[in-house]
Amino acid sequence: MARGRVPNEDGLRALAAPTRRSGRRKMRTWKKALIIANVVLLVVLVSGAGYLGYLNSLIHRVRVLGLHPVSTQGVLAGTENILLVGSTSRCALTKQNPAYGLCSQGVTGVNSDVMMVLHLNPATRAVSIYSIPRDLFVPNARTTGVGKIDAALAQGPSQLVATVEEDLGIPIQHYVELNFDTFASVVDALGGISMFFPEPVYDAYSGLQVTTPGCVALDGVRALQVVRARHLQYKGPGVTTANDRAWPQEAQSDLARIRRDHEFLRVLASAVARQGLGNPLTDRRLVAGIAPQLTVDGSLSATDMADLLLTFHSVDIGAAPQLTAPVMESSSLTYYYQGYDYGNIEFPSEPQDQMALDQVLGLAPGTDTMTGNPLPAPGSVTVSVLNGSGAYNQATTTASALQALGFTTAGVADTPRPAQESETVVTYAGPGTEAAAEAVADSLSGAVIMARGPTTDGAQVTVTTGTDYTVNPPAPTTTGATGTAVPGPATSSVAAPTTTPTSTGPFSPPTPPTEGLQPWDPRSCTASGGAGP
Repeated sequence: MARGRVPNEDGLRALAAPTRRSGRRKMRTWKKALIIANVVLLVVLVSGAGYLGYLNSLIHRVRVLGLHPVSTQGVLAGTENILLVGSTSRCALTKQNPAYGLCSQGVTGVNSDVMMVLHLNPATRAVSIYSIPRDLFVPNARTTGVGKIDAALAQGPSQLVATVEEDLGIPIQHYVELNFDTFASVVDALGGISMFFPEPVYDAYSGLQVTTPGCVALDGVRALQVVRARHLQYKGPGVTTANDRAWPQEAQSDLARIRRDHEFLRVLASAVARQGLGNPLTDRRLVAGIAPQLTVDGSLSATDMADLLLTFHSVDIGAAPQLTAPVMESSSLTYYYQGYDYGNIEFPSEPQDQMALDQVLGLAPGTDTMTGNPLPAPGSVTVSVLNGSGAYNQATTTASALQALGFTTAGVADTPRPAQESETVVTYAGPGTEAAAEAVADSLSGAVIMARGPTTDGAQVTVTTGTDYTVNPPAPTTTGATGTAVPGPATSSVAAPTTTPTSTGPFSPPTPPTEGLQPWDPRSCTASGGAGP
């Protein structure tokens, strides 16, 4: 988006301020979000003052519990995180579409096919995006316990927000949810977009089929096929068969789709910028296309949207940092936990996850991601340890390693092993001990995740050991001028472990937070119809 004043910027400022002169207000309304089936979109909508009431009547507002208030002090002061969700609910669509699967034919599942956290910093006008893989296995996916994070939405937006905050330590200020129709309508309102396909590709599940390389015009439905594709097959060099079902299939699924969705977002942002926000025809088409299928939390008002537009209208969303939570992918299509098959899943990976999240939120290491305050000193945190892997003496060894870091240990015990491979879970009882749990989690490496729940032995935090983790070593000490031992600088959390993990099992090494396009991935088109950057 070009820098400078937005059209009717003075009118926007009048609208953002409390006033009853609705007849004179002219507003260009900002709307965020588009992630349907793996895509996010930041969309700015423009409308006249008389149109505002109509627009608000179209938007569906939902009560979302547990939203975090905007910080008023510290490094997170004024910043906001908007959870952008693409719902797979076919039954919620105004008009059923066979291309998506029909509610009447039993396609009734409700999942968050894509989750992205949009981080906004008004002070620096910085925007960044953090994608959460849908197959990430988390302790609080449901009120009843574990599952893939995409399953939380089946119990409503409040549960999904709680899962992101409690298990991942990301404070959420607002919630925006869109569906398939919204996504297609936005693309169609722009007159479609074009993407360059270097190789023929096919996805039997999303319906994507491109048989000839080159720049391809995509309407809303075909664009949706691109962003939903996570079973992609491609005809690369040396593949001679015309049978697309026999083409090689990419190794990744969920993460590959996120990679393509990030590229799609850049292309879409460029298309919006070219048309120019403030074009009444385009803007009203966007409003009509998005609003009826848009769900937002009840506290996200039109005034909030106007304020965001005034602050971020000059930001190039296509150039915003886009990171994905690093994970360890399972090579198996089945994951049995307490006897139930959860299919193909992903484990978190520390310290890579924390480093990526700190980058998105603009935080230094050792900072509580929920508040922006420094994490508590180990000596102020009490920890109990449960052996959840069955490895000999693991709880005692882990407690000793944590004690060497300065934590106060409260007790050790055994607990039934839930799965052949399991995460190490750092449990805390409530918001008052979340920072303590994060301090403990920061002292561990491997498949480590936080959870809200009961602790043992009266401790603030309970660590239930899994099958792939290490306790980080204490910082080295140096001898000062007086001969007194002085603690050295804090060591990296990837330093040599003080406990020995068991086998990592059928999981990949941690994935990177950013990944370049593969040879078969679609990308932008140049003006002459070639492959863009």
